[in-house]
Amino acid sequence: MTVILGALLTIAGVVYMAGATLRRGRLSDPASAAPDRPAPELATPGPTLEPRRRGLRFLGLSQNWPGLAMMAVGIVLLLSVFVL
Repeated sequence: MTVILGALLTIAGVVYMAGATLRRGRLSDPASAAPDRPAPELATPGPTLEPRRRGLRFLGLSQNWPGLAMMAVGIVLLLSVFVL
């Protein structure tokens, strides 16, 4: 039972973090996701998957802490079965 719960929490954490990244806006058009910010300098004109300076804000701890917490609890549950 502990293994199943640990695996489900780990997978749920990964899915939560992926969903949080996708909810922040379209990846192929970063200018339309934030109308209050200035348009970014793109490597090519038009919508692209290669913006020049996208940043790594999606990896921030403040946006992903629930997913990281779920993954940490799931990993602890998975490891507790092997240690005990």
